[in-house]
Amino acid sequence: MTAKRGNPTWEVLRIFFRPHPWHGISMGEAAPEMVTAYIEVVPTDTVKYELEKSSGFLKLDRPQKFSNVCPAPYGFIPQTFCGGQVASLAAERTGRASLVGDGDPLDICVLTDRTLSHADHLLDAIPIGGLRMLDAGEADDKIVAVLEKDASYGHFRDIKECPNALVQRLIHYFLTYKMSPKGESPSTEVTAVYGREEAHEVIRRSSEDYADRFGSLSDLLEATLHS
Repeated sequence: MTAKRGNPTWEVLRIFFRPHPWHGISMGEAAPEMVTAYIEVVPTDTVKYELEKSSGFLKLDRPQKFSNVCPAPYGFIPQTFCGGQVASLAAERTGRASLVGDGDPLDICVLTDRTLSHADHLLDAIPIGGLRMLDAGEADDKIVAVLEKDASYGHFRDIKECPNALVQRLIHYFLTYKMSPKGESPSTEVTAVYGREEAHEVIRRSSEDYADRFGSLSDLLEATLHS
């Protein structure tokens, strides 16, 4: 639901109301080469925050049961949706025909050497790859990106440039972040680490899935306001 410049209605709405982080913010004009990311969790958080889809507020989802924390700022790309097209690509790559999308916006981890003190903010990120993750039969890809102009990681353009130890930390986190204190096995698995071009394809498909699921929200709002 990207605002249309020059439209007085949109200008008033932007002044007096905060846009919904999922629907009210563009993924960025340069996507998929550079995208806007909404950050839900930072590495210092010992609890898992998640966007409450109905309200657009950041909600505490659960305390982390163990000492593992997310190795990088983590959130999602606005106006994306993991639906049929994202699932189709995952099914093609894994040979598992029964996969479906997880019904959430596309997740993203952003590598940076800077300490971000809190979540609930936007940043510009350059996708360099991703983790093909499956969660109980659902496609749940994790795009890996670098913070634009970051001193340590900002020059990376493909995940193969990342230290392997860092990639393994990301994989370990997502394989264990749902683990039960009783030792029950989590439902997640990472089937592949893919590079920049594949990440761009996942982002494009998630944008198409969003359009299929929600249509043009800006046009819908325009029609509502003038009905």
